[in-house]
Amino acid sequence: MTFRAGITVYGCEQDEAALFRELAPRFGVVPTITEVAVSEATTELARGNRCISVGHKTRVTQATLTALSRAGVTYISTRSIGYNHIDVAHAESVGISVENVAYSPDSVADFTLMLMLMAVRNAKSIVRRGDVHDYRLPDVRGKELRDLTVGVIGTGRIGTAVMARLRGFGCRTLAHDSRPKTFSDYVPLDELLQQSDIVTLHTPLTAETHHLLNRRRIERMKPGAFVINTGRGPLLDTEALLSALESGRLGGAALDVLEGEEGVFYADCRDRPIDSKPLLRLQELPNVLISPHTAYFTDHALSDAVENSIINCLRYESGNHHG
Repeated sequence: MTFRAGITVYGCEQDEAALFRELAPRFGVVPTITEVAVSEATTELARGNRCISVGHKTRVTQATLTALSRAGVTYISTRSIGYNHIDVAHAESVGISVENVAYSPDSVADFTLMLMLMAVRNAKSIVRRGDVHDYRLPDVRGKELRDLTVGVIGTGRIGTAVMARLRGFGCRTLAHDSRPKTFSDYVPLDELLQQSDIVTLHTPLTAETHHLLNRRRIERMKPGAFVINTGRGPLLDTEALLSALESGRLGGAALDVLEGEEGVFYADCRDRPIDSKPLLRLQELPNVLISPHTAYFTDHALSDAVENSIINCLRYESGNHHG
């Protein structure tokens, strides 16, 4: 006997909505699509569907989870790899399972390599000077990746994809992970920090990894080293990073994510004050690149995230349906 599953898709932007409308019918899933974010006030939109899909931009609070449970929701698929925006323990306590989606790790890995190259070649200063028709050579010579040691913290799908790309540049790579997974030079974290010219963060954000790069660890880093973060903002102690950058101890940073990015990234802030002092201080520095949590944002990754959200929902429904 066949059955039709329904899914309510919250915070769904136009390009995602087009993909859900195209892909869901192929899987026999009926999507209810809304641009509004999931909240206590919008849980009625989920009524009749046990599965919902949410994005990574909205924090899903305990009150929202309780309201979703009352509306009959038993499963949340987040269209992201990280799920630190959802209180998973509270979700489980009210009978809701939470699952993330896999998408092309190449999206974030490509972007990470781009940020590394831009950081070690002083791209921000060069492009800014070019924009005002100053075409002199930069004040500082760039570095070649083959001459550098890159430390990769976190070797899941994205960290592993970054390491695969680095092999093409001929640089030395070191890795650190609480559960080593690949055939690499795994070293303790302090050793990686002391030896690496570039440190790149690819570990999930958990209570244990919050401020993984804290003041003490940043002080252990090589003078002139670069920090790349395409993981999650709070992996880095921003104040400690700022001190090291402003004092000239570190060579630079390229950050696609930032502590306190919520409400700033993904918004047009041209005509309103930005109340994140650390963001403003970082952007003033000539050796710091900031991008607004956009590393994942490719055609391929978006299609993967939508398709896997639908597959997650179907797998859950069919498992429950038969059991």
